[in-house]
Amino acid sequence: MAIQRYQYETSPRKLEEIYRQEKPKVPKKNVAPRKKTVSKTEIIHKSNRTKIIISLIAVFASIFAISYRNSKIDESFTKNEELKQAYLSIEKENEQMKVDIENSLNFSNIAQEAQELLGMQKLSTKQIIYVNLPKKDYIQPAAESIVIEKDESILDKILNALKDIF
Repeated sequence: MAIQRYQYETSPRKLEEIYRQEKPKVPKKNVAPRKKTVSKTEIIHKSNRTKIIISLIAVFASIFAISYRNSKIDESFTKNEELKQAYLSIEKENEQMKVDIENSLNFSNIAQEAQELLGMQKLSTKQIIYVNLPKKDYIQPAAESIVIEKDESILDKILNALKDIF
C-alpha cells in the first residue's frame, strides 16, 4: 500500500515524516564552560577592520558632500545664466522701445498726426485777436485785519497790565 502524506477527513492533519533522522544522543559531561580567549592579533585585526570601515564611510561621505556641492554650484550657475539671458532680452527690448519713442517724438511726426487725427492747423495771422486791457490795478487790500491772539502765561499778563498802567 502506498504511503499517503495527508489524511483526508473533515480535519486533515499532516502525518509525521517517514524518515526522521535523529541525532545520536551524546551524554553531556559536567564540565564548566571555558571562557574564550582572544589573542592580541585578533584584537588588532578587529580594530583595523573598524578603522578601515570608519575611513571608508568618511571617504564616501566626503565624496557625497563634494558631489552635492558641485551639483548645487551647477544649479546656481544655470539659474544665473538664465537670469542673464532674461536680463539681456529685456534690455534689448528696452533699447528698442527707446528708439521707437525717439522716432515717434519727432516734431514732424507730431504735427502730421495732429493734422490728420485731430484736424488741427497751423496758426495764421487771421486767427490772432488782440485784447486791450486797462492799466489800472484791480487788486484791493483786505478790509478786515486779522488779529492773532497768543496764549500768554500769567506772568506775561501781569507784565502787560503793569505796562498799560505806567
